[in-house]
Amino acid sequence: MARQGRLYLDLYEKLRGEIVEGLYPYGTRFPSKRVTAENNGISLITVEHAYQILMDEGYLTASERSGYFVAYREPDLIPINPILPERPVPAQVSSPDDFLPFPLYARTVRRILSDYGERLLQRSPGEGLMELRQAIAFHLARTRSMHISPEQILIGSGAEALYSTVVQLLGRDSIYAAEDPCYEVIRLTYLQQGVRLDSLPLGPDGIRTSALLSTQARILHVTPFHSYPSGITATASKRREYIRWAHDRDGFVIEDDYDSELSPSSKPEDTLFSLSGGERVLYVNTFTRTVAPSLRTGFMVLPESLLPLFREKLGFMSCSVPVMEQVLLTELLNRGDYVRHLNRLRRARRQKAVPQEDS
Repeated sequence: MARQGRLYLDLYEKLRGEIVEGLYPYGTRFPSKRVTAENNGISLITVEHAYQILMDEGYLTASERSGYFVAYREPDLIPINPILPERPVPAQVSSPDDFLPFPLYARTVRRILSDYGERLLQRSPGEGLMELRQAIAFHLARTRSMHISPEQILIGSGAEALYSTVVQLLGRDSIYAAEDPCYEVIRLTYLQQGVRLDSLPLGPDGIRTSALLSTQARILHVTPFHSYPSGITATASKRREYIRWAHDRDGFVIEDDYDSELSPSSKPEDTLFSLSGGERVLYVNTFTRTVAPSLRTGFMVLPESLLPLFREKLGFMSCSVPVMEQVLLTELLNRGDYVRHLNRLRRARRQKAVPQEDS
């Protein structure tokens, strides 16, 4: 029975692979839902779920009375005009309803104080508690198809602190680039670190290809899902274009993934990290948005190729996140409380996305 629940994801992965491999070129008509259901011996509703994810992620587009068409094009770093939604979905701002319920927070804190005692006063390893890094690695593998080792994870006091760590790791001599517009703290943090930062204008599907071609940057900071404040989500084609850009420049992409876990889609968005196979992408996320604003805790996943450089340049640094907060997150992840909380938030977003009929 458990396998039945994955049928639509299995179909999605199969069809996505066929699109990416070029079996259905850009702009061509895609088989109807009924044809796909008959060819695969599955129900129409299963096909509908898979097609919806393919549309959410920009692999397909639907035209009324005409059917489905392929919107994905292999990135070749030349300007293209994909079929896009009329306007982006506005980026959402956190509200008190998004945060971890206080009774759950209080129960977890009381249990930690009782179970851990004076161990909470011990110093954290520089990269963060191994227990938390293991819990995050398991969470990412289960929910984001990111298969990494705990050694690749660095715990930091919020996303802003991790942006600064990026500069310390990759150096101030390289040119950096970010979306325009972008979250203002991103721009100010890089400028405060003394690096040159190019602002690359956004189009309806992500950073404009002409801007990617013209910049001399080797480090690109992007928010592929719901870039703030524009609300623009990079299409599947654009995401792979970012990865190709990093390979061609011998550079890196900083993936700022602050909101995609709360996507109302039935499947979380693909990360650049997973699409790239863990190469050329540094993945940054934070618990501040989903647990509480007071919890200044984030994490960064490094490509394995950067681990020796990190140990050489930054291995001496201390972790700035209190042990108490790290243990709290470990407990929430290991007991399933954090995933249940995310699922509740995603259900609420799906309900808000459904138009309400007049009574």
